[in-house]
Amino acid sequence: MFILDHQNSIVHQFMTEIRDVQVQKDRLRFRRNFERLGEIMAYEISKDLGYRAIEIQTPLQKTTARVLNEKPVLISVMRAAIPFYQGFLNYFDQADSGFVGAYRKEEKEGDQEIEIEFLYQAAPNLEGREVILVDPMLATGKSFVKTVENLLRNGKPKMLHLVCLIAAPEGVEYLKQNLKLPYKLWVGALDEKLNEKFYIVPGLGDAGDLCFGDKI
Repeated sequence: MFILDHQNSIVHQFMTEIRDVQVQKDRLRFRRNFERLGEIMAYEISKDLGYRAIEIQTPLQKTTARVLNEKPVLISVMRAAIPFYQGFLNYFDQADSGFVGAYRKEEKEGDQEIEIEFLYQAAPNLEGREVILVDPMLATGKSFVKTVENLLRNGKPKMLHLVCLIAAPEGVEYLKQNLKLPYKLWVGALDEKLNEKFYIVPGLGDAGDLCFGDKI
């Protein structure tokens, strides 16, 4: 597991701003920080991908350069991941993209676990490809696993990169126990725990609402 905030960098500034309740009032700034963090995570993941040498012509002479063996496939979990995903698209700007709609059902009094609804999927062929699945919050891990299970209808990836900004230890463990295909986990910050309502603590609140407004 790669954890982005384990080293000092501008990441700490952006992570601080998306958590701070006063800064969160600026919705544009919140989305922009999600996008910035997506760009930084895309850069880190790019180091893990394969490259090949090609010959190019500069204005002065021919030279060799390195380019990606293949463009990864980007998958965004709507709606909270949209600005985070945009950061990845800014870097992998020729990548195929897919979109899924998975969300947590509202809990009722006394519920001991949460349920995930999966309502929408539009994705390219994933067989043998590098796939980057982005969702800003890894809480219980159930939505990640549910999304992956549904995506396998489009083929089995060569490598699955699961990316989130904030993760709970319970979610990380759930992925270990329930994902049966090769994957790598990329995390902005690993938080303390889930609370009794399965929200990440200290977390940042509802990422979708902070990006786009309350839902009813």
